[in-house]
Amino acid sequence: MLLAATRQNSSRKECLFPENSFMRTVQNKLPLTVVIAAKNEEANMAKCLDALAPAQKIVVLDSGSTDRTGIIAEQMGAEVVQFRYTGGYPKKRQWLLDQYSFETEWVFFIDADEVVPVSLWQEISDALTDPANENTDAFIMTKGFHFMGKKFRFGGFSHKAVLLFRKGKARFEHLINDPASFQDMEVHERLIVNGQIRTLHTPLIHEDFKGLSAYIDRHNKYSTWEAAVRSGYLSTGHYGKDTIQPRLFGNPQERRRFLKAIAVSIPFEPYLWFLYHYIFKLGFLEGKRGLVACQIRSNYIAQVRAKIYEMKLAGTTAETQTAGFELAINNSGK
Repeated sequence: MLLAATRQNSSRKECLFPENSFMRTVQNKLPLTVVIAAKNEEANMAKCLDALAPAQKIVVLDSGSTDRTGIIAEQMGAEVVQFRYTGGYPKKRQWLLDQYSFETEWVFFIDADEVVPVSLWQEISDALTDPANENTDAFIMTKGFHFMGKKFRFGGFSHKAVLLFRKGKARFEHLINDPASFQDMEVHERLIVNGQIRTLHTPLIHEDFKGLSAYIDRHNKYSTWEAAVRSGYLSTGHYGKDTIQPRLFGNPQERRRFLKAIAVSIPFEPYLWFLYHYIFKLGFLEGKRGLVACQIRSNYIAQVRAKIYEMKLAGTTAETQTAGFELAINNSGK
């Protein structure tokens, strides 16, 4: 597999960080590099970068954006690294872990539609300087859920994942070999950590300013990818070559994988997910937005299962999964 990348260097320029006591008192930068994987994120980039004052370094890992993503990033002091995907493993963020020379002890992955609140920076600062964390190699964080302009308290849409880890101590799982025509970034792949993991409690702010149509289009592509992953699991009994182990009593990533392994074989799964989010997790308390979000989640699972059925009709097996994946992508309008 061939990967091509170019690096655009820029000098750090002063950013307009939020006025608050913690940001103003950060004199020694935290020993971490924030990595933002992006493509055409002009609508989100400035707000994301504006909240990263405590980081020693910021890298925007771009995929040839055609909007002002790279320009905004450079103007606000980030280094821009370009990535071109030609299929297979590694994808975007793992490629950076393999190829980039990190100067900091810690690496922190966020998305362009996420904002690190001051309270989370304070918790990160405390965690990295706490002697009790001397042997800690990674931290699990919560990705908060904002939808249609509102922060959700109910519905169970937030999830936990490893996002902050010591350099050289984590790698992304290898689930399937995506074709070059599909998404180049790890979305539902999780980081496997070689070491001790602890949990931070303050959630990231996750809010996309590109609108509901972009959100739905993105999840249509995600459902194609998940159909291929599930198809492989149903035919082989495992998710991939190098994966998070499903454990009911493991960390949040392992527990989530255990529950998903059960869900893939349950009849009426889309309806059960709707009931889980809307009734059990009290999504109805979010009003009309909550109803819409729960419906989209249910429809997403329905799309996944429909695409698995389509792959079966096409005669896709574990050995011919990539070809079936290409078929699903073409039929999804990619």
